[in-house]
Amino acid sequence: MEHVDHILIVDDDREIRELVGNYLKKNGLRTTVVADGRQMRSFLESTPVDLIVLDIMMPGDDGLVLCRELRAGKHKATPVLMLTARNDETDRIIGLEMGADDYLVKPFAARELLARINAVLRRTRMLPPNLVITESGRLLRFGRWRLDTSARHLLDEDGTMVALSGAEYRLLRVFLDHPQRVLNRDQLLNLTQGRDADLFDRSIDLLVSRLRQRLLDDAREPAYIKTVRSEGYVFSLPVEVLGAPS
Repeated sequence: MEHVDHILIVDDDREIRELVGNYLKKNGLRTTVVADGRQMRSFLESTPVDLIVLDIMMPGDDGLVLCRELRAGKHKATPVLMLTARNDETDRIIGLEMGADDYLVKPFAARELLARINAVLRRTRMLPPNLVITESGRLLRFGRWRLDTSARHLLDEDGTMVALSGAEYRLLRVFLDHPQRVLNRDQLLNLTQGRDADLFDRSIDLLVSRLRQRLLDDAREPAYIKTVRSEGYVFSLPVEVLGAPS
């Protein structure tokens, strides 16, 4: 029997829940709609889903809290697409840092939401050719740093752990899998968030800035992540694979 992707929609706006749910059903997806975090938790206890559409602005536990909770629990691998009424780049970055795979700003066209859902699902199942992330469970060394890809820990030369957000980890992992290769914003967004860039999307630039801070990389003369004008970014140091962490 052919698998039909199951989408869980979490939104306190009844009209949006019903409109989105009905539209996705008409386009071949299985949908379940719930109004808040309590209902989401209850449903996920018994039923796995393929993707969660999660509204940020909800009473009680908002979407950011719920996304962080999902990423810390047994549903950490389930893709999350966040809906936000705030057309603010910082809010989008916070959502991505909590572990969201993509976001969509309200008001939105149902057709665009469907396209985003399909893109995220494709991203989780197949990466673009020649841009395949290596398997987990490796210790990667670059400069004065090591990345434990099993525990997702960044370690300095003294073994001190530096915390990374989910978005920062995904971006660093992409760079380490493709060192000394220029990656444009479309490629970085596709690999880290499952979508293409639009003209005004600067989320990758903000994430690069935050990642440079984690690596103590001088933005004026970076040693790790260099900007290639009109092209994108390149991780300039070689990366050594040390094997599985002990």
